[in-house]
Amino acid sequence: MRPFLLVIPILALLGACQSSYDYLVGQGYPEPFAAGYSDGCGSGRQAAGAISGGFKKDVPRYLKSAQYAEGWTDGFRQCQAEAESAQLRAYEDHRNSDRDEKWEHDTDQAMAKAMRSH
Repeated sequence: MRPFLLVIPILALLGACQSSYDYLVGQGYPEPFAAGYSDGCGSGRQAAGAISGGFKKDVPRYLKSAQYAEGWTDGFRQCQAEAESAQLRAYEDHRNSDRDEKWEHDTDQAMAKAMRSH
């Protein structure tokens, strides 16, 4: 596993306080990698259908700088997966909520029927 992948969960926690670029540079990652990660992350979120983030890729830099390209690819994949996972959790929460409501309704109906028969 690449060492920079260990910082990814921390980035999610710091999102509101500090940009991924600032965090990565502060941790000693090269500036081209941090810039690529930041650009790729927004692009990954957009690819997953998230409202926040937009596609951003410095193509000339991507083609010339292996560090920028690696950062962009890693940011894209990580943030796309994170956004898709959040969407799936939201869907599952909604589906489970509907299932719970149906169970509660069915239970109430069964209780009412039992009470009427006595």
